[in-house]
Amino acid sequence: MKRGNPYVAVLVTAPEMETARRLAKIALEGRWAACANLIPHLESHYWWQGKLESSAEVLILFKTTRKSVAALRACILKHHPYDTPEFVVLPLTGGSKKYLDWISASVV
Repeated sequence: MKRGNPYVAVLVTAPEMETARRLAKIALEGRWAACANLIPHLESHYWWQGKLESSAEVLILFKTTRKSVAALRACILKHHPYDTPEFVVLPLTGGSKKYLDWISASVV
């Protein structure tokens, strides 16, 4: 991951709200994320094993730091029911200082 701003957002999809809540709770209790927003009613369309598929999913938007990404990734891969879960890291290029400081104070 490129160096620079230490803050990132991580996108993870889950098959339903129960799984999304469980993943969010595990990540937050581990202090690998400061926040997890659960966005329901996502409709995903994608290629899987050579076929075009679609499914209802919940998007989890984690806010964390670069230093916690590896631990968050390990957590998601261990506890996620999908064979190949989405785990996409996006750099945060800015934000309010108080909010970004809160992220830093909230994760290990």
